[in-house]
Amino acid sequence: MMRLAVLVWLVLCTAALALDPAEMLGDPVLEAQARDLDHALRCVVCQSESIASSNAQWAVDARRVIREQVAAGQTNAQVVDFFVERYGEFVLMTPRRSGSNWLLWAAGPLMFLLAAGIGFGYLRGRARAPVTSDAGLSAEETRRLREIMDE
Repeated sequence: MMRLAVLVWLVLCTAALALDPAEMLGDPVLEAQARDLDHALRCVVCQSESIASSNAQWAVDARRVIREQVAAGQTNAQVVDFFVERYGEFVLMTPRRSGSNWLLWAAGPLMFLLAAGIGFGYLRGRARAPVTSDAGLSAEETRRLREIMDE
């Protein structure tokens, strides 16, 4: 149990090391807004983590740009649009639910409904299929079997 606690602590500490105290804004409200944006944007170098937890130089520069824009009075939507305009929607940790992304958001539920429909149709078809009884061999089949066995 102690090993698990240490492992969790180490994982959580790596995110704390990503932000240099010199990067932080003096106003706690603006810093909170900047941190929200740090978690909303993906590091284009690392690709699997937000810029808040990345130590890549691009992430450091992106955090600096975010803080500059927040300090200049930009809203979250304006800062996000700034990054999306330059790097595409890939930079968003959670893709927008608009345009062609609707197909991606709907693909999972649609595939589930399709599979459920096919499964339901298959089971219903099996239930309606005529039941064949095993009546045994007919007289002709029995005679032919005996001929084969005697050879």
